[in-house]
Order: sequence, then structure tokens, then C-alpha cells
Amino acid sequence: MNWFVAGVVAMAVVVAVSNYLVQFQINDWLTWASFTYPVAFLVTDLINRRLGPGPARRVVYVGFACGVALSLVASTPRIALASGTAFLLAQLADVWLYNRLRRLATWWQTPLISSAVASVLDTVLFFSLAFAFTEVPWVTLAIGDYGAKIAVACAMLIPFRYLMGERDLGRPGMQAPTRTV
Repeated sequence: MNWFVAGVVAMAVVVAVSNYLVQFQINDWLTWASFTYPVAFLVTDLINRRLGPGPARRVVYVGFACGVALSLVASTPRIALASGTAFLLAQLADVWLYNRLRRLATWWQTPLISSAVASVLDTVLFFSLAFAFTEVPWVTLAIGDYGAKIAVACAMLIPFRYLMGERDLGRPGMQAPTRTV
């Protein structure tokens, strides 16, 4: 499997679908995108784990360009711009933090902490840029969205563990943890 290409495609699809779904509120606290967008952090962390921070940043850049282009078709220009800005800064923060934590934390703490911290940046930037000075209850949506991102980040630990593999990836700090019975 070409992890780089898979990462770019996954990233572009997640961003475009999420930018379409953010237009549909479930209630005053959530939009449907609250459950799809956090998968972008899984993609970034898997690429960072498999290929390292350089390729992970490249996936973010290419995914950003594809995602924004698709979002201009699937959503409003304001949402596409807000999403692109928040996405780029939050994903790059995630790559940086994940890379710093990978040698200090356990396999599950690293993606959870990096996603939680980067999600704060993403949430604040996106909701303030996309919905400030509108009638959309963006502060409550941001709070609900962040809560959903944390819940999805916890749920994404299962596919992360499965997809990261069990073998030594050949670089210091890149080994998968050993199994304990």
C-alpha cells in the first residue's frame, strides 16, 4: 500500500465531506461534521507514524489543497476558507506535537494528546472564522464539536493501533510496542 497516496486521498475526502456536513446542525451543540472531521487527525498520525514528520507535512499540504478545492464546490467560500486555515495550522501542530511525543509517551497517549491539543486550535479557528457575526450559535457548536473530537479521537485509537502495525519500522522511536499477555 502506498501510504502517502492513501493519506492524501483520505485527507481530501475527510475535509470535503466534513465541510459539506458542517452546514447541517444536529442541535445547538453539534453538526454532522463533528463526527467526520476528527478522522483527519488519525490520517495525519498514521502517516507520521509510518513515514515520519516530513511526509506527514506533505500529506497535510496536498490534502489541504485538494480539500479546499473540493470544499469550494461542496460548501460556502467562507467555510472553505475557515476550514483551510484551521486545518493547515492544526494539522501541522499535530504533526509537530506527535513527533515530539512519540519517544516520550505510550502508543495510545501520543495520538490522543496530539489530536486533543491540535483540535483546540482547529476548533477555535474554524468556528470563529466560519460563523462569527452570524446567527449560527458558533460558541456552543465549538464546545460540542471539541467534545465530539475528543470522543472520536478516543474511538480512533482502535483503528490506529490496528493500522500502525506490530513490526519495527526501522527508525529509532518508531517501534511498535511489544505485546503483553
